[in-house]
Amino acid sequence: MHDIADLESRGVPGVIVASEEFREALAAQARSLGVEPAAVYVAHPIQDRTDEELAALADGALDSLLAALTS
Repeated sequence: MHDIADLESRGVPGVIVASEEFREALAAQARSLGVEPAAVYVAHPIQDRTDEELAALADGALDSLLAALTS
């Protein structure tokens, strides 16, 4: 969150990618920092997924990521 806030303060667009489990925590931290970062959420958990499953999550999030970066 701090990295995205820093980048955006410098005019560099960014998007946070997190699993659904962290949606509320991300919102709380954003409020405390006074920022409204773009975020894309993927299915939770991610740590035990195979390479193929991670690639599928990334493929599924790509359109949302591009939209968030370009809007």
